[in-house]
Amino acid sequence: MEDTPLQIQHLGREEIITEYFNRGFSYSNILSFLAIHHNIVLSKRQLQRILKDQGLSRRVNKSNLNDVMDAIEREITESSSRNFGYRFMTQRLRSLGLVVDKETVRLCLKEMDPEGVLNRSRHRLNRRIYIARGPNYLWHLDGYDKLKPYGFCIHGAIDGFSRKILWLKVGTTNNDPSVVASYFLDTLVTLNALPRCVRADRGSENITLCGMQRFFRRNGIDSVAGKKSFLYGTSTSNQRIEAWWSFLKKARSSWWINFFRDLIAQGIYDPSLYLHKSCMQFCLMGIIQRELDETKVLWNSHHVRRVRNSECPSGKPDVLYFAQNFHDYKKLLNLNDVGICRELLNIRMQPNPPNNILQRCQQLVVENNLRIANSANEGVELFCSLMRLF
Repeated sequence: MEDTPLQIQHLGREEIITEYFNRGFSYSNILSFLAIHHNIVLSKRQLQRILKDQGLSRRVNKSNLNDVMDAIEREITESSSRNFGYRFMTQRLRSLGLVVDKETVRLCLKEMDPEGVLNRSRHRLNRRIYIARGPNYLWHLDGYDKLKPYGFCIHGAIDGFSRKILWLKVGTTNNDPSVVASYFLDTLVTLNALPRCVRADRGSENITLCGMQRFFRRNGIDSVAGKKSFLYGTSTSNQRIEAWWSFLKKARSSWWINFFRDLIAQGIYDPSLYLHKSCMQFCLMGIIQRELDETKVLWNSHHVRRVRNSECPSGKPDVLYFAQNFHDYKKLLNLNDVGICRELLNIRMQPNPPNNILQRCQQLVVENNLRIANSANEGVELFCSLMRLF
């Protein structure tokens, strides 16, 4: 499920309420989202009655401690979630339908993963003051290359004010200007919002996106219209997304880095071989994207604490981004302009040569009745099975 209120319109009223509740939103946040994004107007008492009928409560009917500990054990042994702190782990467990408080999760993690707790408490970083005046005031985007040596390239964007993750994608490349521009266009259409300004580094992958943003803002009359609506800078000046990559490494990607290093050390995987890399992408790409989607949803619905070096308010990124009590700096999105950019993008996108290895992997899965992987370990088993068949 996607992480923005506008993208769960197809669900029924009770399902929407359950989804928002499981994401940890307060009653007032849920009522606001229902009214603004779903045209559902309820009183607080009606909402409480619906939640009671659904058996949903955060203070009573707490989940069995054994169930909580089993879920935590699965998260820290079977996925990269073992790097989550207790606040983020609490959010993750609630998204799975468990009723649990932060203190219980903190004590469980301290008992079950003392080494991880110690590692997370070692350093603190000091950063300069950051200023963004409202949602869509400034978007930050960047590629993330920590998993690139193993065949998985990540790209993401964040709203500077709300800290909402706008997109988080993994693919075979994050250097193709057409791929990065397609992420941007898809997000504009999904959110029906055009940012006041976008910041990125000087990589060649941002050339097409830069042209699109300046084209969209060509007729603006504010101080950053036209060419000024896209800012190039160093990675250190793109601090919002760079800081978030640090979080991603601690929360998810460091686990995958160690996972791939172990496979290489055991002689199972050699990413320098095109056959190996293509097969591993076939086996694990969907699993990594699923984890990124989960991380995006969890981040956008968790509470960001107030910090001294930022003038941005505390709160949940989704709530801050969609809230009506902040000035939204989004600009009018002209769908005709989007169509023009889509056509130009399709012309510029060079058709990639067919990856015969990926096609062959799909054939072997069907012919040999192999099971598509749902976890990292299952992905390795599938990879080994495919290697034996090639």
